[in-house]
Amino acid sequence: MSAGKTGLDSFDTVGLAELVATAALLTRVDRKYVIRRSDLTHVLSALQDQVPGVRVLQEDGARAFAYESMYFDTPDLASYLAAARKRRRRFKVRTRAYLDSGACYLEVKTRGGRSTTVKDRLGYDIAARDTLTEEGWRYAAGILDEAGIDEVGDQRLDPILATRYGRSTMLLPSGSRATVDLDLEWELDGGETLRLPDLAIVESKSGSAPSELDRLLWRSGTRPVGISKYGVGLAALRPDLPANKWSRVLRRHFPAPSSAQPRLSAATGVHAA
Repeated sequence: MSAGKTGLDSFDTVGLAELVATAALLTRVDRKYVIRRSDLTHVLSALQDQVPGVRVLQEDGARAFAYESMYFDTPDLASYLAAARKRRRRFKVRTRAYLDSGACYLEVKTRGGRSTTVKDRLGYDIAARDTLTEEGWRYAAGILDEAGIDEVGDQRLDPILATRYGRSTMLLPSGSRATVDLDLEWELDGGETLRLPDLAIVESKSGSAPSELDRLLWRSGTRPVGISKYGVGLAALRPDLPANKWSRVLRRHFPAPSSAQPRLSAATGVHAA
């Protein structure tokens, strides 16, 4: 897994301690972009030419690090549908494994009535990352209960979708950060897999003002989009699910579903043309 194909290997480097110390105190505004790798290469070349001082996180000689997440949901996909239908109260339960270091966490993300997102996490056995242990279930259930999310109730949470990618992290002179995710892969629990090697997901994490990278992406014609890897990946692999929220990204960047079954409207639950 290499950062070189997009030009990330041509930037100077920064260590993790300095990255966290420099960028951790931002009041963050997160913006996500979906872009072809070839276009990203041009944007990063312009960034290096026009913005001196950009650095890329390097640890043990590596600039790209392998991530794997397993998303858990109820049998009726309460987590997915809450996001697809833009409900105010939403949740995600996933394990996130940092495959290079062997670290793993169970993460529970909740979004309440005031549209604020909170992420809690628990250290987890990486060997159990594709299952929700009894301890993990108790932890997740407690957080969901505290957040007032009652869609789960006594239902079990099953492994639904795995995501895998290589992530590089950039530190910009303004103190903003950005992550670049490459070698994107989604796999249903049943084994059906979608790989998009020519695509990248970029996320900028800046203060109130857009970062230098944001502005270069905008000038290239790339605008922020509202996506989640779980939502858009499951929608791409399951054409029977409502996906209006991500329809623009799906049409532009994802291959047409192999199934001939039409999608459902997220708003009405009826088949969309």
